[in-house]
Amino acid sequence: MTAPASPDGRRSGGAPGPLYRKVALYLKEHPDEIFTVREITTAIGAPSTGAVFEAGKKMASLGHATHHTGPHRFQITPAGIAAAGTLPPAPPGNRRTGRGRGTRPEPVERPGGQKYYPRRLAGGWDIDVLRTLRQQQVPALLYGQPGTGKTAMLEAAFPDLLTIAGTGDTLVDDFLGAYAPLPGGGYGFNYGLLVQAMQQGRALLVDDATLIPPRVLAVLYPVMDGRGKTTVTTPHGTETVEAADGFYVCAGHNPGVHGAILTEALSSRFTVQIEVTTDWDLARTLGVPKPVVAAAIDLNLDRNADTISWAPQLRELLGFVQVRDTLGMTAALSNLAGIAPEDCRDKVTATLSRHTGQPITALALGKR
Repeated sequence: MTAPASPDGRRSGGAPGPLYRKVALYLKEHPDEIFTVREITTAIGAPSTGAVFEAGKKMASLGHATHHTGPHRFQITPAGIAAAGTLPPAPPGNRRTGRGRGTRPEPVERPGGQKYYPRRLAGGWDIDVLRTLRQQQVPALLYGQPGTGKTAMLEAAFPDLLTIAGTGDTLVDDFLGAYAPLPGGGYGFNYGLLVQAMQQGRALLVDDATLIPPRVLAVLYPVMDGRGKTTVTTPHGTETVEAADGFYVCAGHNPGVHGAILTEALSSRFTVQIEVTTDWDLARTLGVPKPVVAAAIDLNLDRNADTISWAPQLRELLGFVQVRDTLGMTAALSNLAGIAPEDCRDKVTATLSRHTGQPITALALGKR
């Protein structure tokens, strides 16, 4: 029989569970914010949303958190803040060092010079997990709204990454190769990015994979099904290309984008599928004002509820910081409102105004 919990979340005769402690302390660090279960799970590196949900409900039953629904969200109460302050530290045996949960790795420089800030994933750090998947040849599909950092994560994990930007016009030739004009005249055959990645043992990202026609994507299947081979027709005849050690296929998918179709054939070939959402803590760390982050969180909740079609993600928020540092706060707010699609611009503008306390209109030219 399970022992009842005491008012501070402890079970009789012992300390609170480690997950309860993590949830409580995380909410205590952000007393003015309301988090979805998934956001808490991602932030603390918990093994499942279900376990975090139960911890949140326990806090709410004790009066230590406010439980919102539609979707389920939690915010710590003053009583919860006081109780969290009495929680003992984690037992020494549960602490990790090195590249585990206990020590956050330094930012990783991407090929273009930008920095990527690793996030928790599957009990470790995302770039380490992706590198392990590559070593074990487990294909990974990253999905989430545009601008959440899917491509950045893969570039940070795989410095040798080659990328095919998928569209409805992507051809088999883009994967395998085609003739192209030579500088001195005439034509020569150039291997496609799939063949280059196979020959050189590099990682290949098929970005926006679900925008590519399924008949074109079928060119990937032979190299992902354990065969590791493909056939290319070159000026010298038919050539069989075998994948060198290190070759790896990963993909990005933006659900809800017009024309994006995740077929069963494609989905079944990606053993691991990882949802990538905007890291609100990182946005604040990188200089996005708290009221703007709060507005973005509210807008994302509205998007999740299908009341609007768009909400700002990390890419737009970092763009906001750049515009603010260049043109000032008023122009940055106006620009953030202006980049919203027309059908939800009024909602975006109103939410930004409510959180920042400033009247906002979309960035536009005025009179002379």
